[in-house]
Amino acid sequence: MGIFFVFDDELCGETSVQTDMALTTDRQKCAHLLRRFGLGASEAELDFYLSKGGIDGAIDTLLNYEGTPEGWDLDVEAMANKNNNNVNPQAVGVWWAGRMLVTARPLQEKMTLFWHDHFATSGSKVTNGRVMHGQNEVLRANATGNFRTLLREVSKDPAMLLWLDNQYNVKGKPNENFAREIMELFTLGIGNYTEKDIQEGARAFTGWSIGRGPQGRPVGDNAKIPRGSLGFQFRPTLHDSGSKSFLGKTGTFDGDDVIDILCDNPRTAFYITHKLWEWFVYPEPDEKVIQPVADKFHKSNMNIKLLLRTVMKHPEFYSARAERKIFKCPVDFSIAILRQLGIGQMVAQRLAAGGDNVGQQLGPAFLAKQKMKSMGMDLLFPPDVAGWDSGANWVTSATMVERINYANLVFGTGARNVRYPAASLIGDASPEQAVGKLLSIFDLELPMNKVNILVDAARQAQSKAKGDSAAAMAQAIARLIFATPEFQFC
Repeated sequence: MGIFFVFDDELCGETSVQTDMALTTDRQKCAHLLRRFGLGASEAELDFYLSKGGIDGAIDTLLNYEGTPEGWDLDVEAMANKNNNNVNPQAVGVWWAGRMLVTARPLQEKMTLFWHDHFATSGSKVTNGRVMHGQNEVLRANATGNFRTLLREVSKDPAMLLWLDNQYNVKGKPNENFAREIMELFTLGIGNYTEKDIQEGARAFTGWSIGRGPQGRPVGDNAKIPRGSLGFQFRPTLHDSGSKSFLGKTGTFDGDDVIDILCDNPRTAFYITHKLWEWFVYPEPDEKVIQPVADKFHKSNMNIKLLLRTVMKHPEFYSARAERKIFKCPVDFSIAILRQLGIGQMVAQRLAAGGDNVGQQLGPAFLAKQKMKSMGMDLLFPPDVAGWDSGANWVTSATMVERINYANLVFGTGARNVRYPAASLIGDASPEQAVGKLLSIFDLELPMNKVNILVDAARQAQSKAKGDSAAAMAQAIARLIFATPEFQFC
């Protein structure tokens, strides 16, 4: 789809940001690292990560988040409907948006989002929010762990079993949905298996089902992970224990055996590496760039953290081809802006203060979740099992209107806005100073002709303001920043 920017005529029609220089300084590299693998590069976060020992220390701190207190302990049960005690998937999406705003472990949430897109499961079919929350926690717990373990956990996850109908996969009447998708979308990719492999794989996954435990506790291998009233249950009487031929191997395979065969296949390491590269580095990489990284990933027994470290340290990650070349998805756009303004800290303080009105405490998260949906990304509701269409698909005439109007949400004064106190940000700054401040906060550099357009807009807003001139200036500046082609890339 085409790109349409509602901005000054001089800026319309631009579709990419050209740069001839690779990133060179630690500050440039760290900002780039946080834009891609974090949730935006706020000024405070950039200073924090650089203080850990330059870019190498920043990478270590970002990756080794396990010892960092997350700053988020809101139980998803706080999102339950007070009338019927139900937790719906939309409420879980608000809970997750709040977690993204507050977390001190941005890589963990960014990788949870990556795996949510990879193992795309939707609340449109899995309408039990507690079950969707359970899968979200599985992805988070294994976000940077071992891919083999992650694949096994997701394959036994009740949300995935429901999403791909494996509860109907039984001996004598196999359902091929999950067996097909685990190869096509989760591991090997199209063209690296046969219809016979799908049929034999489906037989191996027969009997993998869902059960209910006493007092609504999960049962089976994943009993340690809360899942509402559902959990994985293997039903041996429904399992086909006969001999199977799968990807050139023969045996009385079950689902765990198939997962091991898939993870032992070098093609899986290549497929995951290629997808992760396109998400975090740049699109359409050359195979000769991906193959050595994939080989290292495969030899590590699918260690996700090692793969991430390899990519983060790769010269191509800091090349001109990579800088500002990934279109921001709605999370990269919406959540990053609020974190850059310190609104995540505000939400954390509200939650720490306590009280019964969780809806009010999570107000900015609720609004961000709504706006992300309008921008094309409804958390926990991917369009299909293949996840979201990314890249230039994020930026259309309709979604650009939503992106520009996000400035109204942040700096507007309506009851359903975030209502950020712009005076604390700008004070009595001149239009030139206000533009410089907001460009720095939102991690954006613009050529002087575009800066001048922002200054003119700020000056006009200030002169026409009736009341809060700081809010009027901030809103006018932000609308134009959010409309620039440059701001659509991270």
